[in-house]
Amino acid sequence: MRRKMVSVLLTGAMLATVLAGCGSKPQDSGNADAGTDTPAPADTTQADTPDDAGDDADAGAESAGGEAVTLKWAIWDKDTTPYWNALKEAYEASHDGVTIEMTDLGSADYQTVLATELSGSGSDFDVVTIKDVPGYATLVSKNTLEPLDTYIADAGIDLSQYGGVDKQVTVDGSLYELPFRNDFWVIFYNKDIFDAAGVDYPTNDMTFEEYDALARQVADPTFGSQVYGTHYHTWRSAVQLFGVLDGQHSILDGEYDFFKPYYEMVLSQEDDTICRNYADLSAEGLHYSAAFSGGDVAMLNMGSWYISTLISSLQSGEYDSSLCGNWGIVKYPHAEGVEPGSTLGTITGLAVTSVSENKDAAFDFVAWVSGAEGAKVMAETGNFPALMNDEVSGIIAGLEGFPSDEASKEALSVSNLYLEVPYAENVSAINDILDTYHKSIMNREVSIDEGIASMNEEVGKIMAQ
Repeated sequence: MRRKMVSVLLTGAMLATVLAGCGSKPQDSGNADAGTDTPAPADTTQADTPDDAGDDADAGAESAGGEAVTLKWAIWDKDTTPYWNALKEAYEASHDGVTIEMTDLGSADYQTVLATELSGSGSDFDVVTIKDVPGYATLVSKNTLEPLDTYIADAGIDLSQYGGVDKQVTVDGSLYELPFRNDFWVIFYNKDIFDAAGVDYPTNDMTFEEYDALARQVADPTFGSQVYGTHYHTWRSAVQLFGVLDGQHSILDGEYDFFKPYYEMVLSQEDDTICRNYADLSAEGLHYSAAFSGGDVAMLNMGSWYISTLISSLQSGEYDSSLCGNWGIVKYPHAEGVEPGSTLGTITGLAVTSVSENKDAAFDFVAWVSGAEGAKVMAETGNFPALMNDEVSGIIAGLEGFPSDEASKEALSVSNLYLEVPYAENVSAINDILDTYHKSIMNREVSIDEGIASMNEEVGKIMAQ
């Protein structure tokens, strides 16, 4: 019965993905066009949640006073995103006298509307959801968010449970949000294609050289029965951000020669018909889901948000199970010497407003949603919480339709997580430049060297300001 209930919730999560651009799905995360496309180095080791972390936060709220309180929470796409209401109901059930009142600001211009709301004198939000890092930077610069450092210390919250992403959104030594959702990139693969080619499946410890060789082994350029060894969506993150997995580089470097080997690999694969052509993909508007579900793509690098869509679409019959029903996931490939499980991620966070009259109660809600209890609620709705431990991974791996092989379950563990968009005041402008020259390189309008030189020059101008 529990599996059926989870399946229903998962289907709802899929609808949220389709109708809301993945709601918080980091807007099809990793997409430079969506403003969520820039990792940064971090000292990250995913850790299990301390057993008492959530208890400490709850105790703080309960001792703050017995009076009833209503917390006003800014969100988006309330009716199509199952976890909003699930989190509200679970928190209210365990916290007598607290009512969570949600206000839906819509997803399309959420961060712009939120910034406008919080800049006005009449704002009465206590808790706000942070959709992306550029939006976070704007709110911090306007002094609309409350610094959380003292609250975190008083509650005894161990920030290492977030795998180091807190360091990547720390502003001048202070943290203004706690992450509650995280999507990270993995490799999806079609087992039937590998079986037909007599080639071993991808593994959770695969260098880029091994990944490239594997894609070439299973590819078949025969017209009419063509099989692509791998697929890259048109986002720049699908190519450029391979270069930051060593933890030594980020898009904030200002020098981007480290992108070169990955452009060389992908363009060479295009030349040899190992993957689809970027220009054709752009012209046709082919979505990555359509590419993988068509049954002629062996591997796809994509975010974990696609898991819920894939499961739900197979269960509903939207996807033909004979084409893509036998699938699995493995960890992202890595450069030689880089720890397996290093990957890219996008976070969705919660913050307390500086104008809230219920800051203690508001922080308790933020801490609970971002903690162990909130993580279980997120996992049960088919979404990935920022806090991943064995229990949460087990819930996700136990979802009906999730691959049963051990490698896919192991792929849920992350060793080093680098945000696609780290905090920087000028990150939006940098994003735009890198995206522009990514398109030029992939469309063969400029050479790799020329495109990277232009990135270095244009970003250099911004960083010199």
